[in-house]
Amino acid sequence: MIIGVLALQGAFREHIHMIKKCDAGAVEIRLPAQLDNIDGLIIPGGESTTISKLMMEYDFLDRLKSFAVSGRPIFGTCAGAILLADKVGGKKQDLLNLIDIDVKRNAYGPQVYSREAEITVEFPEPEIFRAVFIRAPIIDSIGSHVIPLALYNNTYVMVRQDNILVSTFHPELTEDSRIHQYFLRMINHKQQITWKQNEFLRVQKI
Repeated sequence: MIIGVLALQGAFREHIHMIKKCDAGAVEIRLPAQLDNIDGLIIPGGESTTISKLMMEYDFLDRLKSFAVSGRPIFGTCAGAILLADKVGGKKQDLLNLIDIDVKRNAYGPQVYSREAEITVEFPEPEIFRAVFIRAPIIDSIGSHVIPLALYNNTYVMVRQDNILVSTFHPELTEDSRIHQYFLRMINHKQQITWKQNEFLRVQKI
């Protein structure tokens, strides 16, 4: 299993460290063609405006949408969640639009108001996770097909829609690998489904 981490800007090194801690392979993704060789992708936190401009400059948008359509999982943290969202501040984005959520940038205020907090995450059983929020967005609303996985102050902070997972906090800035392990299980589950489908087709041909 090889996980790509979009390495245009932001905390990509920390995600790579965490993926390797989970005993999976990790590579930096700097060009769209590299998406062909990975099983899942992480879009890290950072400056969402900077990352979006670089994604457009390097022609990532269509390739990322195709990546998602293929069923391979994508995990966006903080700025990554903003980039994957369908709407920002109630207005539809002209970006990836891969998860039916509406987000608000820097909702907790400037960096001085960044914080750590205990949240309850469904793994699928409820477990306490110490989350790091840095200039974090808020998920204002979610679509009917989006599954909430964690709340903080009555606000969604981790949600999933099919093969798209987002969090408004930074799990890579802790030593707790459970959320990355959850993402790896999403990838493993997708691989098992694909294998079963391919095996079914092989048997039918025989």
